[in-house]
Amino acid sequence: MSSVSAMMIRGEPGYVDQVPRRAAYEAAHPDVKITYYGGFWQAVIPEAAGETVITRYELKALLDKLEALDREQ
Repeated sequence: MSSVSAMMIRGEPGYVDQVPRRAAYEAAHPDVKITYYGGFWQAVIPEAAGETVITRYELKALLDKLEALDREQ
């Protein structure tokens, strides 16, 4: 898991609550890259013919989407 300082995510309520959830997702999906870009979160999912990129303003929303995709498969 890449480190994100508390100063970078100070404006996102509930971030700390999502840290274990993010760690669990990354452990189960080591090919998915989750990155914080200072105002939004992005996940890059490798695909056979390229990649899928998902962007959300909050980590919780990004993890919700990633987990929903898992349930669809």
